[in-house]
Amino acid sequence: VAMSTTGDKILDTALSKIGEKSLFTKELENALERNEVDLVVHSLKDLPTSLPPGFTIGAVCKRENPLDAVVFHPKNCGKTLSLLPEKSVIGTSSLRRAAQLKKKFPHLEFRDIRGNLNTRLKKLDEKEDFSAIILAAAGLKRMGWENRIGQLLGPEDCLYAVGQGALAVEVRAKDQEILNMVSALHDADTVLCCIAERAFMKHLEGGCSVPVAVNTLLKDGQLYLTGAVYSLDGSDSLKETMQTGVSYPHQNEDGPNDDAQHVGITAKNVPGQAQEAAENLGVELASLLLSKGAKHILSVARQLNDAR
Repeated sequence: VAMSTTGDKILDTALSKIGEKSLFTKELENALERNEVDLVVHSLKDLPTSLPPGFTIGAVCKRENPLDAVVFHPKNCGKTLSLLPEKSVIGTSSLRRAAQLKKKFPHLEFRDIRGNLNTRLKKLDEKEDFSAIILAAAGLKRMGWENRIGQLLGPEDCLYAVGQGALAVEVRAKDQEILNMVSALHDADTVLCCIAERAFMKHLEGGCSVPVAVNTLLKDGQLYLTGAVYSLDGSDSLKETMQTGVSYPHQNEDGPNDDAQHVGITAKNVPGQAQEAAENLGVELASLLLSKGAKHILSVARQLNDAR
């Protein structure tokens, strides 16, 4: 069942200005609530860190490349952002991308661009308004347009969005049959990374309207989480990295903890202790940034964005 959402319909306003938390999810959740559908598929990064009561993320699929990608206007083919001429205009509707890239590439200008992938690529190719646009590599890859990627932005250039590159399957929390069925789709490593990222964002109270970014790595049983917050122009920022161990044996956790949710995710086939460790990591990293002044940076960013 194909559906379109508020975020798909309002295309003349920056996402961060619409102010609706569940821009790309509400209509789908309504259908789920009315039992018209049994599961809905989202990009995990579109899902708020607190889901409406009665819903849960029953599966997080293996993550596609979470990095951001630059797609260049045909006339700039073969270039990179640093090689673009002074005052070149880059299209992105993400405050997170703009904040980081403004600081890294001060010679460039950043302007809002909205619409689905087709629309944005068309705007780029057919007009002279933009020298390049920034998109999630995962979306381009899933659509079979990987050949359009001119440059991948690594963590040193641009940390990615919470949950970027992962697909989430949302279900009714009480629907055991569907929950059991979709849980086979969980990718354990992706689940742990995304729980940490979502817990970080939730504890910071970040959302679409403030620049919050992450980078996670799971290696040899250790989960590394880098998290950062930025002012809108990128001049002010805080960034830290923390790690925790997540190798725990899977225990049969019978009883009331059977369906414990961690930042909206129910993952029965991933050890509960590992999920708790990942969630605590996100909370601790957020607390560290808050103790260093993240709240001030974010509230100023929010006020400035509201006033734009």
